[in-house]
Amino acid sequence: MRKGNNGFSEAGLRRLREVLTRHVESGKIPGLVALVSRGEETHVEAIGTMRHDGGAPMCRDTIFRMASTTKPVAVAGAMVLLDECRLRLDDPVDRWLPELADRRVLKRPDGPLDDTVPARRPITVRDLLTSTFGLGLDMTAQDSPMMGALFEQRVYGENGWLLPAVEPDEWMRRLGALPLMYQPGERWQYNISDDVLGVLVARVTGQSFEDFLRERIFAPLGMKDTGFHVPADKIDRLPPLYAPDPQTGEFTVEDAAEGGHHSGPPAFPSGGGGLDSTVDDYHAYFRMLLNHGMHDTERILSRPAVELMTTNRLTPEQLAAREALARSLVHMSYGLGQQGGWGFGMTVRTYRGDYAPVGQFGWDGGSGTTTYADPANQLVGILLTQTGMSTPDSALAINDFWTTLYQAIDD
Repeated sequence: MRKGNNGFSEAGLRRLREVLTRHVESGKIPGLVALVSRGEETHVEAIGTMRHDGGAPMCRDTIFRMASTTKPVAVAGAMVLLDECRLRLDDPVDRWLPELADRRVLKRPDGPLDDTVPARRPITVRDLLTSTFGLGLDMTAQDSPMMGALFEQRVYGENGWLLPAVEPDEWMRRLGALPLMYQPGERWQYNISDDVLGVLVARVTGQSFEDFLRERIFAPLGMKDTGFHVPADKIDRLPPLYAPDPQTGEFTVEDAAEGGHHSGPPAFPSGGGGLDSTVDDYHAYFRMLLNHGMHDTERILSRPAVELMTTNRLTPEQLAAREALARSLVHMSYGLGQQGGWGFGMTVRTYRGDYAPVGQFGWDGGSGTTTYADPANQLVGILLTQTGMSTPDSALAINDFWTTLYQAIDD
């Protein structure tokens, strides 16, 4: 059997294409773009169309809404500031984010918002990087007072959208009016810390979060199609985002390309879910992480910064709570959430729970996106769709992508 240099078997790549084609031909996913790389070998598949009713084909340079797959990339802004000693891991953030000073903490995470105790200590940079600062989105407790408040105060959910829709200062003001659910550093919680980190980076640097990322991460890596919106001269490369009806499977447009949420600069550049990108741009970033912070001959991040980001940072107690949550949510995440650990802005596998080995790092997005790198196999896998996870279809394609990709390693 012929194989590339530390690459994939030809039969394995053929099966990968067949499995992905089957998902498109099922009629459940209009199209997708996949990139897999190992060693010197890179392989791309673009299958199907940009719209559910046909039209333009998916292409290698199709631009996708990355959703939460934004997190592992956006966190690099804070890592640059750590490398340059403009931030320190255990700095209290009050100096830059006074809205988060002198916090009150709910006595019970699901309790009334006025039943609080003082925070035992200030929130630190480390708390934000590890998603343990005390607030997060808990989709298992949507009827709790705090979840209600996050949406009533429009911290999230303006225009029915799960990204902040107001300027960063106003967003921080709204966040600062709420108590924390847990003591700083106590418990891993999802998403909100990634948006706060973007505000922190902007305030420390005096630049917009996007400008700083572009200058220090995107431009040096050649990520020319990555940003928080898609400019008019590229909008034809952005498919609509579908949220299929959970009952009927009918394709409803969650976000149009022209005139949609990503067609102009957002008020809030969301580090939790706002980026648009392509398989090649994301490949450049994750290859840089596999190369310990190097891109060609240029250093983007220090080796220890990359090691911090891509190894587990949670305590055994926090790991146990996160894993219990993943297991209880397996039906809602369609089986995408069980990896164990968390680094900075991304999950890190701490046990062998499926076809991927311990040490694999990356994340998935609710718009039907997935990107992980695997140091043991020197592998990057990226699968991007335009089908949101209102139904299991894109998650099932993601599952099958990883199962098949790992079988294509044959050496």
